[in-house]
Amino acid sequence: MLKVKVTTVGNSMGILLPKEALSRMKASKGDTLYMVETPDGYTLTPYQQDFGKQMEASEDIMKRYKNTLRELAK
Repeated sequence: MLKVKVTTVGNSMGILLPKEALSRMKASKGDTLYMVETPDGYTLTPYQQDFGKQMEASEDIMKRYKNTLRELAK
């Protein structure tokens, strides 16, 4: 477990993340991180929670419109 402190950043509040945490999340300056509410509190992650659902939907569309997409790619 890593410990972070809430600090003032301009007119807002923020936390500073240790380099170790950023490297394990493969995140760097300018990246977007997501806070996901869980029964145990919040989880900070570099992955968008509904990305899996979006991928399933896109795969379904690609299967149904395979020929159309092939023609559009030409």
